[in-house]
This record gives sequence, structure tokens and C-alpha cells, in this order.
Amino acid sequence: MSILAWIMLGLIAGFIASKLVNRRRGKLVVDLLLGVVGSFVGGFLFTRFGAEGGEGVSPYSILVAIIGAVVVLLVYHAIANRRA
Repeated sequence: MSILAWIMLGLIAGFIASKLVNRRRGKLVVDLLLGVVGSFVGGFLFTRFGAEGGEGVSPYSILVAIIGAVVVLLVYHAIANRRA
């Protein structure tokens, strides 16, 4: 899949992951950007554990991107809450 497709998919995954993880309102832009990072992380983690990372824009690749975005957002919020 092209980088541009992963970025677009990451924005969608970031929005969905933000709704799943972030119980407080605000910082949607940060969650969207972290969703883009999470889509790459999801693809990396799935290929690292022997599963397919996702080819093209399909329900499976959206699931991979959402899982990666949730992982990144959980780590981000854990670190941000520790500082506060």
C-alpha cells in the first residue's frame, strides 16, 4: 500500500481510536496524528508477529490500522497522565 493510503487510513483509524481510547474531549488533532503513526505501528506489529500487515484499503487493513492507533494512543495517554 502506498504511503499516502496509509496516511489517509491512519487519519480514519486515529479518529476511531480516539473515540475508543480518549474519554475526555479535546486534542483530536493530536489523536489523529498519532493515528497515522499507529497505522504504521499496526502494520509493523502484524508483520512482526507473522500476520499480514494489510494490502490495499480493505476492512482488514482498517482493523490493523485501528489496532495500531489504539496501541499508540494508550501508550501516549499513559505517558501524558504520568507527567500530569
